[in-house]
Amino acid sequence: MGHFRSRETVESALRMSGDGVPDRVNAEIHGVALQTIRTWRRRYQMEGRTRGGVRAQASCPRCDGAGLDETAYALLLGWYLGDGSIARARRGVFTLQIANDERYSDLNQEIAETIKRVKPNASPCLRGGGGAIRVEARWKHWPCVFPQHGPGRKHLRKIELADWQREIVAEYPEQLLRGLFHSDGCRFVNWASKPDGKRYYYPRYMFSNESEDIRKILTDALDQLGIAWRQPRRNAIAVSRREAVAVLDTFVGAKS
Repeated sequence: MGHFRSRETVESALRMSGDGVPDRVNAEIHGVALQTIRTWRRRYQMEGRTRGGVRAQASCPRCDGAGLDETAYALLLGWYLGDGSIARARRGVFTLQIANDERYSDLNQEIAETIKRVKPNASPCLRGGGGAIRVEARWKHWPCVFPQHGPGRKHLRKIELADWQREIVAEYPEQLLRGLFHSDGCRFVNWASKPDGKRYYYPRYMFSNESEDIRKILTDALDQLGIAWRQPRRNAIAVSRREAVAVLDTFVGAKS
């Protein structure tokens, strides 16, 4: 008796095929034989059907004027600037990679869902191990929506938002800050001593990034929201005042 796969599995595999994922990798991800992937792809082509009921390549907001979920984009932009990268794959396709600690399963799922909101037919994959996870998705147009992509590390080159990105960030600064703090930042409890020797504890946020440009993008968003910050060292931004921390807690919070 043959093994039947759900429509969701077939459509997911076909979307990934359309995104340029190699058949062997696609088969491993979906738990099917290599020949099964090839059979599904040929069958759809012979029947003249679109893969997964949608275009194999999603329209680009920059090239084609397609719609863009700006709230999700602002969040993904923060993740990309912090711990993201874009690598060239085969056939003109690019892979967006967002790195994160594997302990934070909720955030890793949030990254995957955010990618799908920015590219609706995406099939994000979680790869890695040994403490680190990479959430990956392929698309020809990642460099279009993240024009900061370029050769070399971000802190060794100029990082500047395009005008259309600034408009989105100005509209959704909270989402940008959430992505930045959860990628290259943390929330922790600090302590200080009173004159009588007793300690008191207070939460604070810290963001560390070697790129002066990216730190400026973060502090501009904090300034827009009236959130006080300071720079305790060259590559770090701290938010320590009680009222400022309380504001960040409403849309950033501790990692989970």
